[in-house]
Amino acid sequence: MALIHSIMMGAVAGMRAMTPLAAVTNAARSGNLPSDNGAPRILSNNVASAGMLALAGGELIGDKMKTAPDRIVPAGMVARIATGMIAGAAMAPYRQRKLGALLGAGAAVGMAYVTFDLRMRAIARYGQTSTGAVEDAIAVGSAALITQAARGPKRRGRR
Repeated sequence: MALIHSIMMGAVAGMRAMTPLAAVTNAARSGNLPSDNGAPRILSNNVASAGMLALAGGELIGDKMKTAPDRIVPAGMVARIATGMIAGAAMAPYRQRKLGALLGAGAAVGMAYVTFDLRMRAIARYGQTSTGAVEDAIAVGSAALITQAARGPKRRGRR
C-alpha cells in the first residue's frame, strides 16, 4: 500500500516537474516523511528545500507563458522522469525505494501525456492562463495531500 504514494507523486510530476520535489524536500526538511522512507539525505537540507520551492514557483509562473514548451518535449520528459524517480523513491519505504523510483517515473510519463491532452483541449476553450492556474492548484494541492497522507496521522502527546 505504501507504494501508492510513489505512484501518485509521480503522477504529479507528469503535470508539474518541480512540484513533487518541492513537496518532498519540504516534507523531508520538516521531518514529515514516514520514518522508513527512501529519500536521499540531501532532500532534508534547508538549501535544497528552498531551491526546490524556488524552482517549483518559477515553473508555475513560466507555465502560463505562451512560449512555454510542451511538457512532452524530450527535455520536459527527462525532467519529469527524473523528478518522478526521486519523489517516488522518497515516498517509498526504504527497502522498496528502487521500485518506488520506477513507479514514480512511469506514472510521470503516463500522466504527462494524459494531462497534455486535457490541457490542450482546455486551452482551446478557456485559454492558457486560466487552465494553467487550475492545473497548478491540482498539482500543488495533490502533492501536499500525498505527503500528508504518507506521513500518516500525527501523534499527540498524552496530557
